[in-house]
Amino acid sequence: MKHIIILGDGMADLPVERLGGKTLLQYAHKPMMDQLAREGRTGRLVTVPEGFPPGSEVANTAILGYDLNKVYEGRGPLEAASIGYNMADDDMAIRCNIITLEDGKIITHNGGNLETQDADVLIKYLNEQLAKPINEREGCERVKFITGIQYRHLLVIRGGSKHIVCAPPHDHPNEEWRPLLVKAVEQAPMEQGRLTAQQTADLLNELILKSQELLARHPYNQEKAKKGERQANSIWPWSGGYRPSMQTLMDQYDDIKSGTVISAVDLIQGIGRYAGLRIVKVEGATGLANTNYEGKAQAAIDALRNDDFVFVHVEASDEAGHDGDLDLKLQTIEYLDQRLIAPIYREVETWAEPVCIAILPDHLTPVEMRIHVGQPVPFIIWHRGIEPDEVQQYDEVSCVEGAYGLLRLNEFMNELMKIK
Repeated sequence: MKHIIILGDGMADLPVERLGGKTLLQYAHKPMMDQLAREGRTGRLVTVPEGFPPGSEVANTAILGYDLNKVYEGRGPLEAASIGYNMADDDMAIRCNIITLEDGKIITHNGGNLETQDADVLIKYLNEQLAKPINEREGCERVKFITGIQYRHLLVIRGGSKHIVCAPPHDHPNEEWRPLLVKAVEQAPMEQGRLTAQQTADLLNELILKSQELLARHPYNQEKAKKGERQANSIWPWSGGYRPSMQTLMDQYDDIKSGTVISAVDLIQGIGRYAGLRIVKVEGATGLANTNYEGKAQAAIDALRNDDFVFVHVEASDEAGHDGDLDLKLQTIEYLDQRLIAPIYREVETWAEPVCIAILPDHLTPVEMRIHVGQPVPFIIWHRGIEPDEVQQYDEVSCVEGAYGLLRLNEFMNELMKIK
């Protein structure tokens, strides 16, 4: 039995009054997901352990069966792995958004839907202006900016401390940014060869303020200002950590001999790299609603011909949720259903070798809140011959009655890999 997980990032939601009190999954036209729910078995999954933030770095790692208490180091190191940056033992890697500030508030976490080619120019400019050596003799950089994808980039602090408190910008839309600056963890441990937590927080805040001065003067933003468009006018670092230690999925599950991850997002690619999965990048995959659904579907089908395990991640619903765009989020759910899940199902349903399909989000990103919420998410597990439960459609409410009940964390992966 081959296995594929199809994950719609942030797809789950809360009841919306504009939709007659239905969630988006209840309201959307998604015949393929509903068919798989009728023919398969469903349940709900707790994806965020107690004490952890309800972010994609936590939830996706948990879905793949990892114990966050053992492996969690934040987004930064995972995205470093994705872009091929080999972290040194004393590096602290931290996610670095380019965001939009207006009137003292965070307006968007994505710099006005910044494109990668424009972001690359800005990141290189910041690196030229702000990267600094530890001292003149050593010559190695204390600070380094590295281009990622769209608004998602990497900041590496050589000898930085991870014991800091950062505010994810997508969790604070329309809030004043100054109270959200980086803070040191109280009574943070002293680590030999590293800056203190307070020194690290001070350095990051200095970089935030200097980036605002520099980006305001950059021709890209000056042109945006002339057009009255949102500017990419500040960096915002968050979720930092040291190099993690993770077993591969092949080491953990005997039935996985080889695997693939398909995603447009650095974070997910980084998790996949540490998990021992081959990274497949699809032309036209953007992480937004305009992503290449058909290309991802074909890449998944091709990967399943050779590999035992495939993880397909689609970011679009999460971005629409963060933007508070109800119509767009509904569209992303329907696109996922018809343009990605349906062609995968139609293909593998004809194969002699059986394929098990699992569908779920990683967390809720409610359109009316615009932030991540760590409530249980609904899931489907389908394969030929599975005994269906009584659930007739796929959504947050219906799956409460599913045969799997409420699973927690690595229980989902364990159940999935029992299917042989």
